[in-house]
Amino acid sequence: MKIKSKLRLIIQCAFAALSNGYLKGFLKGRIYSGPLKAVCVPGMNCYSCPGALGSCPIGSLQAILGSRAFNLSLYVLGFLTVTGTLLGRAVCSFLCPFGLIQDLLYKIPFPKKSVRLPGEKALKYLKYVMLFLFVIILPSFAVGETGVGAPFFCKYVCPVGTLEAGVPLVLLNKAFRYAAGALFTHKLVILAVILILSVPVRRPFCRYLCPLGALYGFFNRFSFYRYTVDREKCTSCGACEKVCDIGVSVLKKPNSADCIRCGKCVGACPGGALKTVFFRSG
Repeated sequence: MKIKSKLRLIIQCAFAALSNGYLKGFLKGRIYSGPLKAVCVPGMNCYSCPGALGSCPIGSLQAILGSRAFNLSLYVLGFLTVTGTLLGRAVCSFLCPFGLIQDLLYKIPFPKKSVRLPGEKALKYLKYVMLFLFVIILPSFAVGETGVGAPFFCKYVCPVGTLEAGVPLVLLNKAFRYAAGALFTHKLVILAVILILSVPVRRPFCRYLCPLGALYGFFNRFSFYRYTVDREKCTSCGACEKVCDIGVSVLKKPNSADCIRCGKCVGACPGGALKTVFFRSG
């Protein structure tokens, strides 16, 4: 289990470094605008991060819905569909830089780690509100005089953009420092709340607010990369559910939309009844 955990951490770090490998951007406080920006990365990684080489799929989806320029819409929707079908929310666990940041914060010692926040049942539906209202509906229909909709989630909510783009650009570029105002302060508060909560609660953004996680969660039940329970080997000891930091009912719903595929439950199963598979027919 420890080896698998370290391997996962290595993959997370490697992909975060690869996704944000434009070092000149961090040195000069500028955003990379080369040809790779036309390509989406699987996880939440802000387009405007000084080191970002690719585009965030949620930001790209809002851009095409808001601009009415659908020449890239099939690419973005196709990318999300293919990625979700192949991996489901395994993307959240292995290929999301902001997921890595939350995982590292969760390692900080705290008197009492909590599996869930009060009001968990209601809070977990917020990510679907973010997906349908802030990512799809508002950018599509709440348009300005020019007929262009704003990227509402990126502009008013997303803590990923604040951490990866807003803070570095404000620190590195005078022009951005002078432009920062009430909206930036508003987003700093959201970011601070998420980061603080990430110490006692595992991945609060992923669980309650992330629209990309909500989207990939739809694919968990039939994605190629998934979990399977061998009912003949399973003794219902509950070891898998005890180690789940997300609070998933592993035996009842091994492919729950909330599961981020961290693999702790698989490693904890004493009888090897719970397994990771890549493609399973039927």
